[in-house]
Amino acid sequence: MQLLDGKKVSEDIKEEIAAEVAKMKANGEKVPHLAAIIVGNDGASLTYVGSKVKACERVGFESTLIKMPSTTSEKELLKKIAELNEDSNIDGFIVQLPLPPQIDTQEVIMAIHPSKDVDGFHPENFGKMALDMSTFIPATPFGILELLERYNVQTQGKHTVVIGRSHIVGRPMSILMGRKGFPGNSTVTVTHTHTKNITQITSQADIIISALGVPNYLKAEMVKDDVVVIDVGITRVADETTEKGYKIVGDVDFENVSKKASFITPVPGGVGPMTIAMLLKNTLIARENRK
Repeated sequence: MQLLDGKKVSEDIKEEIAAEVAKMKANGEKVPHLAAIIVGNDGASLTYVGSKVKACERVGFESTLIKMPSTTSEKELLKKIAELNEDSNIDGFIVQLPLPPQIDTQEVIMAIHPSKDVDGFHPENFGKMALDMSTFIPATPFGILELLERYNVQTQGKHTVVIGRSHIVGRPMSILMGRKGFPGNSTVTVTHTHTKNITQITSQADIIISALGVPNYLKAEMVKDDVVVIDVGITRVADETTEKGYKIVGDVDFENVSKKASFITPVPGGVGPMTIAMLLKNTLIARENRK
């Protein structure tokens, strides 16, 4: 069993990006600038955004964090997005999800200009991805592709089972794994809460990508020997034995599934760090596009 070490690979990617940025500086060019909008004070979201800002500093990007109160109206948020769309100093920006209930997430995603949508959620970017055109790939799927590529995990002709069909991970992954090229060229089955006999399907899979958000859902008896497992799940589970009073758990019963797997991502330290690294990569691409 080989660990797909997202922590290590993400550090490698950040170093590569930092080298690119150093070249830009040496040539007197403008360095990439990423902005993030956060509405309200959800603890997990604040942590995520904080780590994105730190990552920007690390690679030499400029970054702007815009905090808006949880009482912000949809109209106010859309006005702020319009400002960032127009601001030639900002190369790419994200609106941290989830948003408060008074704001329609779909309206917000639609409002971000596709050329600055480094999350890759705008329908124009999603459509381009589905048609295999060059565009921003959502950061988590982009990170998974990068892990598979850097560890040279064979995907051609393999049976990939995706658990979950969210627009952020499950659906894009199902499209990307079935596209021509590497990683890709696999035969994809998408499963979800209404799938019957899921064990029958997962036990035939060569590659399983689980993005369900149910702790320890995928058990050893649900997988075959030498399976490749990508665990996108991340859930806080109460644990009195730890200092924080909780531990972070994935969708996969790691202890038992890892005994059968050929490759597997740990949680934490697998897909999570890759997401931030690929957001930086998308911002670098946005800057290059704007040149």
